[in-house]
Amino acid sequence: MRVLRLVALIVAGFGTGGCSTVSFYMQAIGGHMDIMARRVPVAELLETQADGELKQRLQLATEARDFASRRLGLPDNGSYRSYVDLQRKYVTWNVIATEEFSVQAREWCFPVAGCVPYRGYFSQAAAREFGARLSKQALDVHVNGAAAYSTLGWFDDPLLSTMLRWRETRLVGVIFHELAHQVVWAENDTTFNESFAVFVQREGVRNWLRVRGAAAQIDNYERRLQRQREFVALLLETRAKLATLYENDTDAATMRVAKQRVFEAMRERYAALKNDNWDGYSGYDDWFDQPLNNARLALSATYNDHVESFARLFAQVGGDFPSFYESVQVLAELPAEQRDSRLRELAEQAELRVATQ
Repeated sequence: MRVLRLVALIVAGFGTGGCSTVSFYMQAIGGHMDIMARRVPVAELLETQADGELKQRLQLATEARDFASRRLGLPDNGSYRSYVDLQRKYVTWNVIATEEFSVQAREWCFPVAGCVPYRGYFSQAAAREFGARLSKQALDVHVNGAAAYSTLGWFDDPLLSTMLRWRETRLVGVIFHELAHQVVWAENDTTFNESFAVFVQREGVRNWLRVRGAAAQIDNYERRLQRQREFVALLLETRAKLATLYENDTDAATMRVAKQRVFEAMRERYAALKNDNWDGYSGYDDWFDQPLNNARLALSATYNDHVESFARLFAQVGGDFPSFYESVQVLAELPAEQRDSRLRELAEQAELRVATQ
């Protein structure tokens, strides 16, 4: 019944988009249903698999899945209790695009997920083809592989082989993150949704490590989070500089030169972070090895803008996850302007609390 309802919603969403729109939705349905059809229960695999890396990773994921519901108040359902071997590096590829002189990502609207600042494909070739078409429109484009995805509780999402290659804290954290999307989802507010899920992910991993008595891992995890915060701050700083630049009334040729200088300065700041703050840590080198453009920065705020606001709200309810989710749901149901205002208030309270400590 859920499949039929989802197909009906998707078909209703075709509108006047033409053949390319129909083709996009058909690949989305086909790619998703292929994954659902290939699911194997994790419990069955744990009984039949010989001891080895796959069994160990599935056992870890099962423990994290149980922990999510038992300790974090996340849904106790069939999600992440089955497994699919995709035999490829990513499950989907997302296409992100901006105007040449803008840092605002173009949005695409879908029947179930609402409007989001990317367009996802189950085929890398299809994603690159769509990205190439956008590039011909003089847009800045980035095609990014994703190792996990969520149906927001519409289906029992499986563990994927693309997820199991991660380190423990990332694998565990992404399970918490994706389950959080099933708890609260504000339509057409990607930044709210992702920031909420990121907070649940981080706080959940902290709880996971504390319960397991992994003190050394906690320290390592916090150091990784600090590097991530500094990396994101660099992205946001660069994004802000570009936004200011694009407001100037300058001819296109001059603007392009200035744009490249901003990106060059970003690379220099990254080199300084590695040497001065991170003891040579090179975990973000791959990110900088790719061409830099607006699209690479467009979503930099999406996963981080409201994390401190949610941290403050969590503290206000005494660190109780069910009460926290209820409070977040109240925010999700507010009109967008009121929701943003409340999040700003929470952020200001968080800053004031830090300043007075």
